[in-house]
Amino acid sequence: MTDRIDHKLAELGLTLPAAAAPVASYVPTVEVNGLLHISGQLPFKDGALITGRLGDSVDIDGGMEAAQACALMLVAQIKAALGGLHRVERIVKLGVFVNSTAEFTDQPKVANGASNLMVELFGEAGKHARSAVGVSALPLGAAVEIDAIVQISMP
Repeated sequence: MTDRIDHKLAELGLTLPAAAAPVASYVPTVEVNGLLHISGQLPFKDGALITGRLGDSVDIDGGMEAAQACALMLVAQIKAALGGLHRVERIVKLGVFVNSTAEFTDQPKVANGASNLMVELFGEAGKHARSAVGVSALPLGAAVEIDAIVQISMP
């Protein structure tokens, strides 16, 4: 699966970033009972954090780009935790947190930036359950943060 995903990333003009180190007292992933739980990932583009608030300084396209960047970081965390992507059986759930004004109600459209990428990369196994929630602030002023649960095969 790793080769197929690497090929798909290249086809889309995307590259996996290095898996980000935790910025507080937690671990990036926890594997338990065939599930890999991935801590919330922030959006980085060219090494810079994508910041701002939807409905204010960030438009829907910018939010979708931030969500896609979070999804790339999730895949990087999966790869780092498992030594590759060969054990991924299914993306089970994404929790999408969108830094947005009280009036902004298009969080699901923003979340599609991540959801669409998961389907592009993992095919049917990338189809997942999802929450898309508006919040008044995120760590470091990030525009989006996403966590995930991934079903994996046993080693």
